[in-house]
Amino acid sequence: MSVSMKDLDPAFRGSGQKDGLEIWRIENFKPVPIPASSYGKFFMGDSYIILKTTALKNGSLRHDIHYWIGKDTSQDEAGTAAILTVELDAALGGRAVQYREVQGNETEKFLSYFRPCIMPRPGGVSSGFKHVDVNDQDHETRLYVCHGKHVVHVKEVPFARSSLNHDDIFILDTKSKIFQFNGSNSSIQERAKALEVVQYIKDTFHEGKCEIASVEDGRMMADAEAGEFWGFFGGFAPLPRRAPAEGNEKHEETAIKLLWYFDQGKLEPVNYESLAHELLQTNKCYFLDCGAELYVWMGRTTSLQERKGASEAAEKLLSDSNRTKTHIIKVIEGFETVMFKSKFKEWPQTPDLKLSSEDGRGKVAALLKRQGLNVKGLMKAAPAKEEPQSYIDCTGNLQVWRVNDKDKALLSSSDQSKFYTGDCYIFQYTYAGDDKEECLIGTWFGKKSVEEDRVTAVSLASKMVESAKFQAVQARLYEGKEPVQFFVIFQSLQVFKGGLSSGYKKFIAENGIDDDSYSEEGLALFRIQGSGPENMQAIQVEPVASSLNSSYCYILHDGNTVFTWAGNLTTALDQELMERQLDVIKPNTQSRSQKEGSETDQIWSLLGGKSEYSSQKMVRELESDPHLFSCVLSKGNLKVKEIHHFTQDDLMTEDVFILDCHTSIFVWVGQQVDVKVRLQALDIGEKFVVLDFLMENLARETPIFTVTEGSEPPFFTRFFTWDSAKSLMHGNSYQRKLAIVKGGGAPALDKPRRRTPVYSGRSTTQDKSQRSRSMSFSPERVRVRGRSPAFTALAANFESSSNRNLSTPPVVKKLYPKSLTPDSSNTSSKSSAIAALAGSSDRPTQTPTPESIKDGSESEKPKQVEDAKDAGAMNNRVESLTINEDAKENEPEDDEGLPIYPYERLKTTAADPVTEIDVTRRETYLSSAEFKEKFGMTKEAFSKLPKWKQNRLKIDLQLF
Repeated sequence: MSVSMKDLDPAFRGSGQKDGLEIWRIENFKPVPIPASSYGKFFMGDSYIILKTTALKNGSLRHDIHYWIGKDTSQDEAGTAAILTVELDAALGGRAVQYREVQGNETEKFLSYFRPCIMPRPGGVSSGFKHVDVNDQDHETRLYVCHGKHVVHVKEVPFARSSLNHDDIFILDTKSKIFQFNGSNSSIQERAKALEVVQYIKDTFHEGKCEIASVEDGRMMADAEAGEFWGFFGGFAPLPRRAPAEGNEKHEETAIKLLWYFDQGKLEPVNYESLAHELLQTNKCYFLDCGAELYVWMGRTTSLQERKGASEAAEKLLSDSNRTKTHIIKVIEGFETVMFKSKFKEWPQTPDLKLSSEDGRGKVAALLKRQGLNVKGLMKAAPAKEEPQSYIDCTGNLQVWRVNDKDKALLSSSDQSKFYTGDCYIFQYTYAGDDKEECLIGTWFGKKSVEEDRVTAVSLASKMVESAKFQAVQARLYEGKEPVQFFVIFQSLQVFKGGLSSGYKKFIAENGIDDDSYSEEGLALFRIQGSGPENMQAIQVEPVASSLNSSYCYILHDGNTVFTWAGNLTTALDQELMERQLDVIKPNTQSRSQKEGSETDQIWSLLGGKSEYSSQKMVRELESDPHLFSCVLSKGNLKVKEIHHFTQDDLMTEDVFILDCHTSIFVWVGQQVDVKVRLQALDIGEKFVVLDFLMENLARETPIFTVTEGSEPPFFTRFFTWDSAKSLMHGNSYQRKLAIVKGGGAPALDKPRRRTPVYSGRSTTQDKSQRSRSMSFSPERVRVRGRSPAFTALAANFESSSNRNLSTPPVVKKLYPKSLTPDSSNTSSKSSAIAALAGSSDRPTQTPTPESIKDGSESEKPKQVEDAKDAGAMNNRVESLTINEDAKENEPEDDEGLPIYPYERLKTTAADPVTEIDVTRRETYLSSAEFKEKFGMTKEAFSKLPKWKQNRLKIDLQLF
């Protein structure tokens, strides 16, 4: 059912075609669009229609329609808004979800469009009220109450002491100062969110020019700000217990009712033993009454008039029963919300089984070509599919362990990319981040690995993460469901059948299963896949013809008899990757090339004879639009709540959150979360996968990453507009937000942007006739990986060419040359020496010269002696510089016009903190002597350090 745009109100025409918000106000029972500059400004005497259009990753548009009813709007106007909403949905294709929003009881989804809050103003159009412009009035002192951890409901209450209580947060807006009063029973998260409202009031009603004060419930008149606050209420007095809010409806746990709407407003209960999907008929409308929500379900074949009638009947049902706070949510068959579907015992999956014409054409072409026919012109060039980005530097340092007998065994660099499907592995990957080494510790479970080895792998990996003080990201991966980050880290990966661990050997022996572990002398078939030399895999499959696929290349060997097989739909790149993998699996062995359709009898003999096989390329699951959930694990049960239109500020340091993008699950853990909960992060992720809150049929093997605040990797932060400075701040959510609000903005760290990943893959465009097999990977060849500057500087003090670990091969070039600051050419020799000392960790180590290379080694000795002399001279200069700096300690301090305060009062955790200072430069208020004592250097030397090093020291000293 749909309506033509020409039958639609002209104000709605062309709407819903692009991502964003569109808002109409009901004036004289007609929708009138309002300018974008007025979005979020609602008047109590009016009704509005709000359309939210979201562009999804699959290219489609999702529509959510809300109609907002002010508390002073007329009933006729509210009814008009409800009816027009149904018409707008029909014109958009009948797929939108429609929400009824009542002033003061809006849904969190609606409020998320207008962060931090909406503050409806008196006035209206059709009611005859005059719109009041607050900025044109003399400032009137107002009192507001705030509720909500994730979005904030703001309500103006009478300016009187009796309005205050111990449970809520109140904002007192006076002419020159805004006070936030925190009830003693309010949560830290609620206090932090309320500060966003304080900032909004300051910017909106004070043009950003007024003071901000926080008052804690229980502070007496001795506190200056508390005394000033209570002065507005005639002095301090004990607060009463909170009385039940007027009109506050309690929705008790009641049985869900299903009602059939028919015959112009009549409702008939539907009797059922269990609420099943089959009760809903496509030619009817139903009400699902859940108490707090009233769902109106409309079948696909119902008419527009039936839908309008159902909408009016829902309004009447709530009005007659005085349920003014109940939400009405209207859904169309086939486009139900997750919450609606979750009310039913079961809800059938509706997978998209359509095969595109291009896929069908490809199958036909492969079949005809296999029969020796010319298919030129039949195949249309397939559109280039965008490869998923890894968002990780693939030039870091990798170590891999195989789990065996409740322990782990380190693999050599030549074996660390050779996995067995019956084993479990642990890998640790360190790479260059913004200003420190980033670390990823993961487990990989083969499809046939035993449960005992999996438990051991997770336990050992978790201990590694715990020993790293939870600053490493932890990953749990299953064979066949690996994310692109895993493949890019390993670059060239081989997965063999069977297993080498004692657990696997014991399992097959006890169950009488033949050991089919890979043997170089036996029969084996490998499928080659990947997107390039930095991301390629060889997967051992059953050596039968049905394992072939026209879209892939294969390697088949029986001892030293080796064949390569290229499907008709493979590209030059696919064949290049096959050549590279051949040098790993069967190095220095002659192979015989086979093209699909012209195979020899010998290859079919090895594969057990000809048989049908696929031509369809395996498609990786596509990443969906991300969803963020807050999580609470209570008595083994996981409770989740979705955060709509999330931002980085929604990640509260006291809580655990889950980011679900379908192909991967991220569990984010705040710094203030209890250690016991941190240790359960992986369990929380696994429970979420089982729960499948979005009913998206999540596989149990979905990759799970656990991320600790302050150590977020780029493949997590890409889902946000990320500011690293926020995750480096000390204190709880409220203290951090208060520092930002009082400081006039977010503290800025002069940190370098996250580096773009550098890929060291070989060129794939070289003509095959000019390429020798020696160019491909060899099991003897150690893949050279770069090191971050910091890691290199540390390693140089402990490593030599004789004791270097095979898992961390030597660096061959500097990956990230140090950038010069704009004024670096004008710095003095003294500051240059300090910069050289502070930036010494940016220098790469020298590559050791192999013993086999002798020529010219003697000629290098004089230069090495000169380098040693230069290094000694630099040390002398730095030493004299240090002495000079120490000598300056007794000289008068440079006069910056700043007062001096003791360290104990400048700390972020101070019991008696200093006020009226720049909280982003606390260290500048220390005396020179105390500064030297705490930082181990003078203020001048400190000022020469890079910003990120300054901030790291300040964080350690609780001055940031």
